[in-house]
Amino acid sequence: MNISDTICAIATAQGGAIGIIRISGYHSIAITDRIFFPVGNNLPLAERKPYTIAFGQIRKPLLSSKSNDQCCKNTNGKNYELIDEVLVSIFHAPHSYTGENSVEISCHGSSYIMQQIIALLIDNGCRLAKPGEYTQRAFVNGKMDLSQAEAVADLIASTSESTHRLAMNQMRGTFSKELAALRDKLLHLTSLMELELDFSDHEELEFADRKELHAISLKIEKLITGLMQSFRLGNAIKNGIPVAIIGETNAGKSTLLNTLVGEERAIVSDIHGTTRDVIEDTVNISGFTFRFIDTAGIRETTDTIESIGIERTFKKICQAEIVLLLIDSTDSQNRTTELFSKISKLCNDKKLIIVYNKTDLVPENAQNYINVISHFTGITASTNTISISAKTGKGITELKKLLVSLTGTSISPNDVIVTNIRHFEALSRANDSIHRVNEGLCLNIPGDLISQDLRECLSHLSEITGGEITTDEVLGNIFKNFCVGK
Repeated sequence: MNISDTICAIATAQGGAIGIIRISGYHSIAITDRIFFPVGNNLPLAERKPYTIAFGQIRKPLLSSKSNDQCCKNTNGKNYELIDEVLVSIFHAPHSYTGENSVEISCHGSSYIMQQIIALLIDNGCRLAKPGEYTQRAFVNGKMDLSQAEAVADLIASTSESTHRLAMNQMRGTFSKELAALRDKLLHLTSLMELELDFSDHEELEFADRKELHAISLKIEKLITGLMQSFRLGNAIKNGIPVAIIGETNAGKSTLLNTLVGEERAIVSDIHGTTRDVIEDTVNISGFTFRFIDTAGIRETTDTIESIGIERTFKKICQAEIVLLLIDSTDSQNRTTELFSKISKLCNDKKLIIVYNKTDLVPENAQNYINVISHFTGITASTNTISISAKTGKGITELKKLLVSLTGTSISPNDVIVTNIRHFEALSRANDSIHRVNEGLCLNIPGDLISQDLRECLSHLSEITGGEITTDEVLGNIFKNFCVGK
């Protein structure tokens, strides 16, 4: 990336009433001055105060000397075509998004107008920005670290309150501050180890005994492990919390999916084994995105296609965060017992909800009947249970509330939750390094070997914020999926 270039790009989606074009670089104000003609105040942009807005016209010089109704004549005698009346915002380095001189042109949202302005800017010395280049320049110019830069893309892609909060927390530097605190602890531990090495010939001097070093190292490992464990929740919230709807054939799984998403996504039939493949859809509930997965009914079958669908059902159980086990309240408890015994073994690390469906078809003493089923299946009081009718909608509101409650507490501005796979992998490598440090301290291995692992741990943590990333290839890979104009 050549940061000496002045770049430009359309920063707004097509179809809106207003369009914004961003220009960034040392010559951005001077280049804009060549195509902008102020109305009222005739001061050029370069002589105006920063962080002000100027009203005027964008004009295009005509090759022909002939004039028409849309032509204007400048004092030097040249003819110009009026492209649009615009507002121009001026930002001086380093107080801009990129840390460079920047200009934003607010024009009408016509794609023709915006393309004409872009063409004029390029003719006068700009080049088109690459995807993510504005944010990449902000990182290079020290306006944000790499984890904050990546949060910009997450913020743009956020589709729910929870994903918005996660992205905002990271962009505000909550994660960076946690890493900085970790780094300080590691530097303190490294300093003690280095002192021990420097004065190893002086046995009478002791800066920290191995027990103290080990205690500090264990705290660091605990902090890194905690950040790693948050990735499971963070990744689920970012991509939609996966909820597998499972049960026997005709338990009402497809009806429940359709009711939850509010449309006919799955075929509903009285014929057993209708659903033979996985059907997914997302729903926003109280600020959380849930990804509901309708699966093939679990039963013994000789049908090859249905067997493949059932096999996929068990795979989806392993991938889910929450499992809804649908039980037909009108069915006998014997098959339910067998099904629950199969499923419960796969749900040790899942949040399991037992959903008694079709309660509209059971007698008035339905709850007594359900209690009997619970007794025979071995479902304990600690298991989340709920009674619904997917067909009539009874109990669906309560089910949604239960799902939200199982996601954990609401996200506060100071919560540190890892959502990025790159960050998780760097934390994993850092965790391996600090674990070796702990083992080395227990085994009393030489300090120089322990110091090497400490330096590796610091290096892996620095990868997250960008301290150890130096090649344009790595940076390009991170920013390539950003939208143009950001």
